[in-house]
Formats: sequence, C-alpha cells, structure tokens
Amino acid sequence: MTHSISLHAHEFLDLAPNDTAADPIAATPADDTKPFPLTMASDGERVRIRSLLGGKGLVMRLTELGLNQGTELRVIQRQGAGLVVARGETRIALGGGMATKILVTGLGR
Repeated sequence: MTHSISLHAHEFLDLAPNDTAADPIAATPADDTKPFPLTMASDGERVRIRSLLGGKGLVMRLTELGLNQGTELRVIQRQGAGLVVARGETRIALGGGMATKILVTGLGR
C-alpha cells in the first residue's frame, strides 16, 4: 500500500484547499505545469520537487537525503532505470523505484 505525502499550509492553518495564497508552493510560476515522475526528466534538466509518493519509510529516507517538497534538483546522469541528481553541490544516486515516487515540475535547463 502506498501513501501520498503532500504538505500544504492549508492543512495546518485550516484554510480552504483552493486558497493558493496560503500555499507558497502552489503560488510558484511552475504551478501551471503538471507534475511528472523524476524518471521522466531529461539529462541536464532542472526540476522542482512537487510531492513525494510512497510509504512513511520512503518519504523519511528521501527527506533525510534533503529531497523535500520545493527542493530544486538538476538531473546529472541516467543509469538504466536510476539516475544521479544534483542538489546544489551534492550529488545523489537514486534507483528507478525511488525516482518514480518523486513527482517534479520542470524549470528548464
């Protein structure tokens, strides 16, 4: 069983779910693009994490790696189903299963 974890300000402030002014992530310019799995990103593409799918353990592991909602990444290299991403100067190798559970929106190159 998988769970979707998506933290929004309205969940903590008891605001209406469609109130984008209360959701800083929804107010970003990339909001008009539909999120896609990280595995679909091209080499060299910059992306922003929109949500993390999966169980509590996977979400905790991704968070420990610094892969939180709103984090910007750059795809460095694809290795079969997996890939290497850069978060600032840090490079992180992700297996295909993990990368599929990270939904992102593109920021360009």
